[in-house]
This record gives sequence, structure tokens and C-alpha cells, in this order.
Amino acid sequence: MKANLQEDKHVHVSRAVLKRGNPMFFYAGLAAVLLVVCFPFIWMILASFKMQVQIMSMDKLFIFQPTLNNYRTVFSEYEFVKPIVNSAIVGVASTALSILLGLPAAYAISRYRQNILGLIILMVRFIPGITFLIPWYIIFSRLGLVDTHFALSLSHLLINLPFIIWIMIPYFDSLPRELEEAAIVDGSSVVGVFLRIILPLSIPGVVTASLLSFIFSWNNLVFSMALSGGNTQTLPLAIFNFISYAVIDWGALMAAAVLITIPILILSLLAQRFIIQGLTAGAVKG
Repeated sequence: MKANLQEDKHVHVSRAVLKRGNPMFFYAGLAAVLLVVCFPFIWMILASFKMQVQIMSMDKLFIFQPTLNNYRTVFSEYEFVKPIVNSAIVGVASTALSILLGLPAAYAISRYRQNILGLIILMVRFIPGITFLIPWYIIFSRLGLVDTHFALSLSHLLINLPFIIWIMIPYFDSLPRELEEAAIVDGSSVVGVFLRIILPLSIPGVVTASLLSFIFSWNNLVFSMALSGGNTQTLPLAIFNFISYAVIDWGALMAAAVLITIPILILSLLAQRFIIQGLTAGAVKG
């Protein structure tokens, strides 16, 4: 009996130790994951303030004399303002078009159970964007639209539109149908229900879809390589200007990468609450 009591005591002590140790292991694991994920970004920021020789030296990884010459070079020698403006125009235009077309399509698929149409749209999303590159180029070159913001914005619809539709379908599924039925009984039309009831309730999902769509457009390189030129060069394509046959300007390249990343980080932090709500919508029903 005494042996059993001692054994039970040891079991309780062991459980208490494990329970106290769990948070420590959790935070240690979290710190390790954050270090692996964030280190490339931290290194990129540090490298943007270093000279070319310092970037290649491991002795100057954290201790060095910072300089702003790389950022001056980005704007003075590489004219980086114009690609920023072009990427912003294309990103906003393609996102706005995708939202304008995608929200009604997602609502119709959700409410009228158009599963076949949804499957077709999903298949289009799975097709690599480079598959459409040559047809797009032939069409836009015949129409004289190559090197225009309009051509790039339309080409980005192939990526953004299916993505927005498939984000919003589960979100619309999670909204109770009783609200729509009550509004229709009160005399509202289907369009009125969509505009006055569904859209205001779907703000988190719309913000999430818009932000992710803008990020995809902001980072897209494939279509810019064929459809843009000197007038509409976007940021991913402008990055190639830092790479030459003989040498790579790593300092200016890292500074440009930081400038590309900062707007996305700011938007993500400002819309963090909506992103979490939008991505978890429809996960639990009932």
C-alpha cells in the first residue's frame, strides 16, 4: 500500500514537472521557428545598409558601419520610383477588377450551388500562368496594347479572379440564409440583398481577398516579362537591372528588396484583424 502511494506521488510530481515544462518547450520551439523564418529578412535589411565588401564578409554580419548609399543608388541610378508606381497601378487595377467580378460570381456559386462552374474556375487557377503568356502576348500585340497598364491588369486577372472566388465561396456559405429570406420577404431584390446585407457582413473576407490578390499582383514577374516595357516596368522586373553579366550589385539589390517588402508588411499589419477573420470564416458552421 505504501509503495503504491509513493508510486502515485512520483507520477503526480512527474506530471507537474511536465506541465511546467510544456510552456518552456513551446516558447523555445517558437523562437527556433521564428529565427529560421525571420533570419533571411533580417539579413536582407542589414545587407541593405552595408557596402559590397561587408555583405560578403561573415565578420561583418552584425557589426558594421551602416550606410545609406544603397538606397541612394536605387533611386538615383536605377530610377526605382517609376516601377513602384507601375506596380501600384497594376496591383490596384487588377485587384479592383477581380473584386468587381469575383464577388458576384462567388455569391452565385455559393447560393445556387454551381459546383461545376466552381470546379472549372478552380482548374483555371491550377493552370500555370506561363501557359497563357503566348496567347496573351499575341492578342495584346495585335490590339496594340503591349506595354500598357491595361494589358498587365487583365493578365493578372487569371491569377486573382479564381483566387478571390474561392476565398469568398466558403465565406458566403457561412452567412445565414435567413437574413436574405427576411429581406426578400420585405420586398428587397436579390441584387439589393447582395449589396445591402451580404457585402457589409463580408468585409473581413473582402479585405483578406483584396490584400492577398494585391500581393500576388505586386510580386508577379511572368506576365511583366512579356507584356511590359519601358513605360510599364514593374518592381519584380526592375530587380533584374541590379544583375549584370560581370557583377551583382548586392547592396542595391537588398535595398530594393526591402523597399518592395515594406508596403506589403504595412498593409498586412493594418489589416491583420480582417485577415484572420477572413481566412477562418466558414471553418466552423452551425
